[in-house]
Amino acid sequence: MLPLTIVIPTYNEADNLPSLASAIWGLPLADTRLLIVDDGSPDGTGEVAEDLARRYPGRLEVIHRPAKLGLGSAYITGFRAALGSGAQAIGQMDADFSHAPAYLPGFLDMLELADAVVGSRYIPGGGVDRRWGLGRKLLSAFGNLYARTILGMRIRDATGGFRLWRRETLLGMPLDRIRSNGYVFQVEMAYVAQRLGYELAETPIYFEDRRIGQSKMSLQIQLEAALRVWQVRGMHRHLTPADRLAG
Repeated sequence: MLPLTIVIPTYNEADNLPSLASAIWGLPLADTRLLIVDDGSPDGTGEVAEDLARRYPGRLEVIHRPAKLGLGSAYITGFRAALGSGAQAIGQMDADFSHAPAYLPGFLDMLELADAVVGSRYIPGGGVDRRWGLGRKLLSAFGNLYARTILGMRIRDATGGFRLWRRETLLGMPLDRIRSNGYVFQVEMAYVAQRLGYELAETPIYFEDRRIGQSKMSLQIQLEAALRVWQVRGMHRHLTPADRLAG
């Protein structure tokens, strides 16, 4: 298996982070590193991350940002840092246990034969939290279908944020042209990868609602994302595999 670095953006995740790190490091994976990008969490998440970095030298790195600057820019910052440190496989996941760490070994196995792996709620075997009401389930499913239809995407879960990327894939993508800074960031990254001809493999996951804390998703955020999808199409629809960057 490729050595893995996982980028985890955080904002007020002090109660989740130690348990998440323990769960990931308890997996049968060698040399798994965590790269925490904290946006000045007022609950002390950054300090909790620094304590973990001191207790587990070489296994966790913290990037501190002064304020809540957005999900997309947090991931891009983390991706660049991971690439700069020589990471061969780069993961992205939430800090709230909605993305179960137990899926990671299977993701890595699949990454041997793909350019990226997407944890999918919308293929057979996948699903969303059983506690969600019908309205939330329909909103999530519609938002995903909406993005896929407008952009002509082949993957079934374009909006999911549990993914693994090969180093070569991220190096070939124009990260400086990724503009989305909210949840549509996931859509934009997948769309750009598809336009460039990369192979995105999907594997089913069960998406569990966060265990501790409050969801950061709102109807306003989803409506803004719907408008942003059209901008993503306009910016990137002319990309072809010939536009891959030299790694």
